[in-house]
Amino acid sequence: MDLGGTKIEGIVLDDSGREITRKRIETQQEGGYQHILKRIQGLYGELAGQIQGSGHTFGIGTPGAISPKTGLLKNSNTVCLNGQPIKADLEKLLGRKIEIQNDANCFAMAEALHGAGRGNDLVFGVIMGTGCGGGIVHKGQVIVGRQAIAGEWGHMSIMPDGPLCYCGQRGCVETLISGGGAEARYAEKFGAKRPFREIEKAFYAGETQAVEFMQTFFRHFGRAMANLIDVLDPDVIVLGGGVSKFEALYKEGIAEVAKCVFSDSLETPIVKHQIGDSAGVIGAALVGV
Repeated sequence: MDLGGTKIEGIVLDDSGREITRKRIETQQEGGYQHILKRIQGLYGELAGQIQGSGHTFGIGTPGAISPKTGLLKNSNTVCLNGQPIKADLEKLLGRKIEIQNDANCFAMAEALHGAGRGNDLVFGVIMGTGCGGGIVHKGQVIVGRQAIAGEWGHMSIMPDGPLCYCGQRGCVETLISGGGAEARYAEKFGAKRPFREIEKAFYAGETQAVEFMQTFFRHFGRAMANLIDVLDPDVIVLGGGVSKFEALYKEGIAEVAKCVFSDSLETPIVKHQIGDSAGVIGAALVGV
């Protein structure tokens, strides 16, 4: 399952990774933590019924991660889940073991095994949507890290005196080049709210302020990606999320990465996802236990 702020999507795959069935329901997070658990329980029961309860693994992807220290969920933008023992509560409710992974890790897993990263040992999956997330897959395994924050490139600061992030730091990548961050920065600069898609269209139309804004956006993208490459040197970076559909990233954005990377040339492919919106839920199935 892919547990998001607005929807919960479930999928059942066969042993070869082919889809058997799927269903999407509303999260209804306004109902609170216990209500979300009941929504998951109901969807799980319905999907398990589709395969007559035959043996299966079960994985869930969600924003945030389970803290190795406390066993509680942390860093989720579905805030009613934070500080809750969601893994333990769901296992008790469902009567079985489950695996919960960060949604970006699930995206990275799906793209590494079945998508744009297929055939590479070290894949970094990037989500550029409302926020910025990331996941690392090495030889078919998600790297979680000691504190369950491996791959969280969205909270690297590239502007220490920059905008305040919800995490408490300033100038995080997420505040500058996520869809939500870009919209907020545009409103600050020009005094007008504008959806990212409209800013993108204005850029392509040659509108002066949109072009100026996106030039800064590309520079931030270049610095953030180069920092990532300098540390990890992955075989491929796969971009996902709504912002990844911005075609100029793959020319102007990559050109800025090349300027910043600590090498005589940029050899890291930076490519668009292949699986698309289904990557999160497919990846959750792949990490299930």
